[in-house]
Amino acid sequence: MENDRIFLRKAIEIASNSINSGGGPFGAVIVKDGKIISEAYNRVVLNNDPTAHAEILAIREASSVLKNHDLNECALYTSCEPCPMCLGAIYWSGIKKVVYSCDRYDAESAGFSDKLIYKEIELDPAKRKISFIRISDLGGEEVFGKWNDLENKVTY
Repeated sequence: MENDRIFLRKAIEIASNSINSGGGPFGAVIVKDGKIISEAYNRVVLNNDPTAHAEILAIREASSVLKNHDLNECALYTSCEPCPMCLGAIYWSGIKKVVYSCDRYDAESAGFSDKLIYKEIELDPAKRKISFIRISDLGGEEVFGKWNDLENKVTY
């Protein structure tokens, strides 16, 4: 538990320091075997990249450092509860533990609301605010067929 506090404090420190350099108020570290593998802060505005959240950048760096997309032996420490995009990346990466400080309601009070996304995820694609159009007769299924035919395929 004390290590959790130390690593979380580091993520909060990264978030705080990033504000002065033009980053957003979010920081994250990924830890494996008691050592920090990666750290990052929100760079959405700095990189002109809506996916450059601290958690996503930390996952990318950890995967690069470990030369593995599977981070199931790692823990993520983040200054705020991960948004839906980051939550998806956490599940895809295999991270088994997330420790955070602020929650989505704290983020919302600072102008970072994910309410719409949480609501939209649950909807049938045809009922979402963004137009989702499925065209299923162009051979997309064949790509999955090729994938299924592979031996020694990587699992995600």
